[in-house]
Amino acid sequence: MNLGLLIYGSLNTLSGGYMYDRKLVEYLRKQGDTVQIISLPWRNYPAHLTDNVFFRLMPGLDLLIEDELNHPSLLVANAGRHPYPVISLVHHLRSSELRPAWLNVFYRLVERSYLSSVDGLIINSHTTHSVVAGLIGDRLPLLIAYPPTDRFGPALPCEVVSARAAGPGPFRIVFLGNVIARKGLHTLLEALGRLDGLFVLDVIGSLDSEPGYALEMQHLAAAQGKASSIQFHGALDNDELAGRLRIAHLLVVPSSYEGFGIVYMEGMAFGLPAIGTSVGAAGEIITDGENGYLIMSGDVEGLVMRITGLMKDKNLLTRLSLNALRRYQQQPVWEKTAGNIRIFLEKFV
Repeated sequence: MNLGLLIYGSLNTLSGGYMYDRKLVEYLRKQGDTVQIISLPWRNYPAHLTDNVFFRLMPGLDLLIEDELNHPSLLVANAGRHPYPVISLVHHLRSSELRPAWLNVFYRLVERSYLSSVDGLIINSHTTHSVVAGLIGDRLPLLIAYPPTDRFGPALPCEVVSARAAGPGPFRIVFLGNVIARKGLHTLLEALGRLDGLFVLDVIGSLDSEPGYALEMQHLAAAQGKASSIQFHGALDNDELAGRLRIAHLLVVPSSYEGFGIVYMEGMAFGLPAIGTSVGAAGEIITDGENGYLIMSGDVEGLVMRITGLMKDKNLLTRLSLNALRRYQQQPVWEKTAGNIRIFLEKFV
């Protein structure tokens, strides 16, 4: 197949959505397909809307995959009859994020117009599917295809996870994700400011996506007198990241919204219970009280309670850690998921 993938910026951008796009391209190329990357420049939302003045679908493809993130740029290009099938890859909708209601009304109108213009959908979770169906119904062919969660290979052995939970030393927490407001690092730092007991927090993720917010978080850690216990690493390569996850006890990403939450699953490969929020798709991965906890977005006191409970009760920590391993092992491997995506695309071609 001669395919196109339309994205903003670089395919090597560090985020869960871009990793999905990148791994899909790698898989399709290994199967002998040609995949051309069509990139529009990263700008702000109003500027993306102006792309409609000049951007049009390129000729000569068998099928085009559009990352739904690009939706404001594609309203005119997708209008009318397409020269080939157009499939939207939906990680999560912008209108699902936490922001003023009037603004999300606008985003819903734009996203509804865009989603109504494509021929099929690849969707990363049942939660995202429900949101999409709420906008345009279920009239389009679709495939629910979970993101690649097995980039670190086999899960950590049970005996290693049990020994780590029972061992001495400080309680090690990981925050994994680009340091942006939506990921909720401020909630975690406020909770740690009220925490009794010895802990270490590794903040792993790009500090460049929202530099003002990242700087504010570093100042918050210092103001609480916890700077010596909190390390901001920036983005790490796979080996360095795996090393940090291997020695940690808990993953906390109290995001205001996740379309899937790949980081929770990746942490579970290392036997890390996860704490996320009850908004979005985290509940498709985290079973509250079994392999982690779900809190309300912004619930600092609830987060303090959950972290304290795991710090003080090694038996509870061990149980949740082993359950996290089991949850990871239940997730379909990426090769199977990507194979299903390719079969889905072939039907259109």
